[in-house]
Amino acid sequence: MTLKKTVKDINLKGKKVLLRVDYNVSLFDGLRLGDDTRILQTLPTINYLLKQGCTLYLVSHLGRPEGRRQKQFSLRPVAEHLQTLLKRKVVFFGEDLLKDEDIKRLQAVKKGTIVLLENIRYYPGEEINDADFSRRLAGLGQVFVNDAFGVDHRAHASTAGVTAYLPAVSGFLLQKEADMISKAMEKPRRPLVAIVGGAKAETKITLIDRLLEKADALIIGGGVANTFLKAWGYDVGQSLVNYEMVELAKKLFWKAARSKTRMLLPSDVVVGNLAKNKYVGIADSSRIPKDMQALDIGPQSQAEFGAEIARAKTIIWNGPMGVYENSKFTTGTDFIYHAIAENRTSLSVVGGGDTLAALKEKDFLKTIDHVSTGGGAMLEFIERGSLPGIDALLDK
Repeated sequence: MTLKKTVKDINLKGKKVLLRVDYNVSLFDGLRLGDDTRILQTLPTINYLLKQGCTLYLVSHLGRPEGRRQKQFSLRPVAEHLQTLLKRKVVFFGEDLLKDEDIKRLQAVKKGTIVLLENIRYYPGEEINDADFSRRLAGLGQVFVNDAFGVDHRAHASTAGVTAYLPAVSGFLLQKEADMISKAMEKPRRPLVAIVGGAKAETKITLIDRLLEKADALIIGGGVANTFLKAWGYDVGQSLVNYEMVELAKKLFWKAARSKTRMLLPSDVVVGNLAKNKYVGIADSSRIPKDMQALDIGPQSQAEFGAEIARAKTIIWNGPMGVYENSKFTTGTDFIYHAIAENRTSLSVVGGGDTLAALKEKDFLKTIDHVSTGGGAMLEFIERGSLPGIDALLDK
């Protein structure tokens, strides 16, 4: 998908720009940032706009404050980190956008100023895409730039609503996300190998269904695999299984058998018991002990999955292979990461917040062609080929 207009296709000289970014990053103790990949990937757009002499009003959310001010969800630490990255002052605006006097102060900032607004989800009007709130927010700028792929699966005031009141274009990150994922899905070099992991089968079933129409090989790991192992008739012990999805998983087995896609499940798994903080060892996927859980893929599975990845010309990966929060069960995810990084001839697209958080080493990220900032957004884009936030730009 090629978006009709980016920041390069519109006159932005000296304009006031409302810039939607996705700075929904992890904060420790409400103060220290975890991974800042999402912030770093917006810098090309920000720097381009600054070179055009723009005044920037950055809009983001953080966490789920449910329409009210909660200190642990404040973007103030993000403003401080962004200031360090840009090496220039970033004004943090923590006042109330619903007060006219505060809006007037915002509108009067010096030309060329960078302002990061407080968490936009402090306002109930954001998530319900309230027209009055959208109009009020749009009043800050002369142009709207969307560079927040990670939230574009939501038709909120700051992603879709404001486009009714301002000229609207995409930033470089949003354009890259749309281009790279579309390239991997629409005209992939083959074989196309898709890897799906994560904990919840219910969030990945539709994706798996879609990939069965596109991929040459589909690798399933993580908690998602447990539901499919159960559907195959295996005893999975105490492993995480979504029993409501078992029948649907059986239908996907039927679909896979009649398609050209090879579906690969773990042949062996690392087992243990999280509640008892117990690590046991390796078990065949068909014989998981009754009091144990599958917590990672085993060495045989790694070898089988690795062989598929080595042959691939296009790779899409979303979701870790194990319970990455526990360091004992990150080996499978790290293996997949290194296998993709070592295949230098493939086009590789890796995404999902959990996927990136699970990686202990980030050194090889530069060998990945595209690291998507979206989790749910990446999944939905693959499933339907667009997103509400992108549709709002295409309608302009």
